[in-house]
Amino acid sequence: MAKKTSSKLPKRKGEFTYRGQKIEDLQKMSIDEFAVLVPSRQRRKINRGFSEEHKKLLNKVRNKNENIRTHLRDMIVVPDMVGLKMGIHNGKEYVPVEIIAEMLGHYLGEYALTRGRVNHGAAGVGATKSSKFVPLK
Repeated sequence: MAKKTSSKLPKRKGEFTYRGQKIEDLQKMSIDEFAVLVPSRQRRKINRGFSEEHKKLLNKVRNKNENIRTHLRDMIVVPDMVGLKMGIHNGKEYVPVEIIAEMLGHYLGEYALTRGRVNHGAAGVGATKSSKFVPLK
């Protein structure tokens, strides 16, 4: 009986492709040609045009600037960004994220979570009726 291994990301066999296109081909495409491949919500955003802030970020990405930091959580990951390390603001700090090919077509904000994990402690003295009788040591 074969042992099943579970992992979060499936093992990739061979070269990465996005909708049948290799990453080198995607990087040669214009933004409008890439828009045809992405899902409809992202395609609509690209076709309506990027704002000035989004265009500035794209220029930084194309110039391969080091240490790009951005508040633009609604920016779509385009092929030019693959391989870059970016700081994405989560409302408090910049979360360092390395852009990989599997992120194409997603939003930057998906990779910088705004809410942290909550670890609840024990109830304090007086929180319940029974806690009055807990020795304090």
